Amino acid sequence: MVPPSPSTTTGNEKEVVRAYFNGTGFERWRRIYSNTQDVNRVQEHIRRGHNKTVAAVLHWLQEDGDVKIRSFCDAGCGVGSLTLPLAAMGARRIAASDLSEAMLSEARQRAVAAGVSAEQVRFHVADLEALGGEFHTVVCLDVFIHYPQQAAEAMVRHLASLSQNRLIVSFAPYSLSLSLLKAVGSMFPGASKATRAYTLKESGIVAAAAAAGFRPTGRHLFCNAPFYFSRLLEFQRC
Repeated sequence: MVPPSPSTTTGNEKEVVRAYFNGTGFERWRRIYSNTQDVNRVQEHIRRGHNKTVAAVLHWLQEDGDVKIRSFCDAGCGVGSLTLPLAAMGARRIAASDLSEAMLSEARQRAVAAGVSAEQVRFHVADLEALGGEFHTVVCLDVFIHYPQQAAEAMVRHLASLSQNRLIVSFAPYSLSLSLLKAVGSMFPGASKATRAYTLKESGIVAAAAAAGFRPTGRHLFCNAPFYFSRLLEFQRC
């Protein structure tokens, strides 16, 4: 069953995701989103793919040449993979949030180690649907994998409502080959499947952004097959 709105995206699923990233999943993903060599081949592929996605976003933001006067929302910031380099670029204000207290605590520690001030970056624990405020740019990377299609589209509209100018999102794109791969993978047990993973149709994401008054202006596909597939889309207000 596909939930009709972001407020019911997850129900029990949201609590499963929260518990996973506050528990067994935290250490696994903390290693992936770091420089440690203590990762397996799958985790290394995911790390490389995620790093490429973050690098592409930073490139887009750098092209503006005015990061220092912009405000940003990093929705689902994890351990700060985007927040910290964006702060280093001199972003004026960043609101960084995550569902997981453990991930956010790690992000705070990394920010302190990097010398990032609390005035520049404000961290807070929050669901995506609970986010409010107004920002020049809203970014949500590698989070929609926890959202089915209709809920993800509703979340795109919600995040767009927080953005004055730009919205950037990434998600696992739907394709027949990925669907078959996912079906095969679901037949085997494993800790990596502690949370459900969704692939999304790009047309639905684009339509949701359009309904909120945004048009696509940038597009990339990152594929560290078969372990990391990510469609990155940039939208700007019409």
